[in-house]
Amino acid sequence: MSDDIPLSPPMFEDPDAAIERKSRPDAIDALKSAVARVKGLIEAGRQPGMPLSVLSNIAREAPLGSLCLAFLLGIAVGRRSR
Repeated sequence: MSDDIPLSPPMFEDPDAAIERKSRPDAIDALKSAVARVKGLIEAGRQPGMPLSVLSNIAREAPLGSLCLAFLLGIAVGRRSR
């Protein structure tokens, strides 16, 4: 038995080698495709008659009423989450 106590845990040559990660180009491509899908969905929602178009028109015509409604909705959701 040895009385020597190691001062630090043994270090590996490459600590990241044990963790399998996606390569950066794959992650970048996945992010770009996700952004493109979200952008397409937003553009589709802004077409005339779609929900985002209707909401933006209501907010443009009555900004104070829209702000009041958003505030009351925020209070209702905030009280439920408590």
